Amino acid sequence: MLIGKIENVSIHRLQILDEKRLAIRLVPRHLYRLWQLAREEGVDLDVAISIGVHPAVMLAASSTLPFGVCEFDVANVLLDGRLRLVKGKYVDAYAPADAEIVLEGKLSATKEVLEGPLVDITGTYDVQRMQPVIEVVNVMRRGDYIYQALLPSGAEHRLLMGLPREALIYEAVSRVVPKVHAVNLSVGGGGWLHAIIAIEKQMDGDAKNALLAALAAHPSLKHAVVVDSDIDVFNISDVEWAIATRFQADEDLILVKNARGSTLDSSADQETGMTTKMGIDATRPLTKPREKFERARIPASRRVEEIVKKLLVENNFR
Repeated sequence: MLIGKIENVSIHRLQILDEKRLAIRLVPRHLYRLWQLAREEGVDLDVAISIGVHPAVMLAASSTLPFGVCEFDVANVLLDGRLRLVKGKYVDAYAPADAEIVLEGKLSATKEVLEGPLVDITGTYDVQRMQPVIEVVNVMRRGDYIYQALLPSGAEHRLLMGLPREALIYEAVSRVVPKVHAVNLSVGGGGWLHAIIAIEKQMDGDAKNALLAALAAHPSLKHAVVVDSDIDVFNISDVEWAIATRFQADEDLILVKNARGSTLDSSADQETGMTTKMGIDATRPLTKPREKFERARIPASRRVEEIVKKLLVENNFR
């Protein structure tokens, strides 16, 4: 969609109302801001809805960019300059020329309907709320088109929402600690509400700085866990072990009350997203003996193999 010289490309859920109308979920981000500007001018906002696009376009559309930076430019870089766009026939908006289906529409400045209930990323039903209506004015499609859809709370949904935020968290935490090894917005947290961050700290207190940086970088984040680099952030059992052996609630817990979180969290305020956030420092305390916090390990497999071979030879086994 275009308004003035500002273009935005983003992913939104759409509810079919009838043959020519869709309800669109708008959260207070860039498209919402453009819609508000159009409403102030008393005009509908032209939109092009693209279905079945290159993954580079989807990744760019999911990224958090400054307002006014076009996501198509990011997608074009990812595609080495090979992105082709086509302008709508009846709307002032562009779509990828290779999209399977393109719906041209008018995002109404005045018409709203009760949207939902629909499933969101946590696998629960989102609350119903008044949302804008899109009037479809034209449909373009490939001759033998393929309809692509994202399943709510499915792997693609979590990946597209979570991956760009993992990068933001990685970048923010890297500014306050010596080294960040990995960031995981976990499956159990819907790829959105829970983060696990592995760092290499130099001083006690680094992990708490990392927690605060992560919560600031991803405002929807509800719970964050920081672990040492020997913990696999993608292995939840490993993370739980770190919490069990390296965490003391009276010393290593951070609580942030009355913070803006995510309306996708069923336990948060469903209008504002107000919630209580928690940070867990599950790193080894540097003031205590290191060996107390390390797993006992089986001797190196090569050494074991050498010992076994020696015993076999000594006992005339081959």
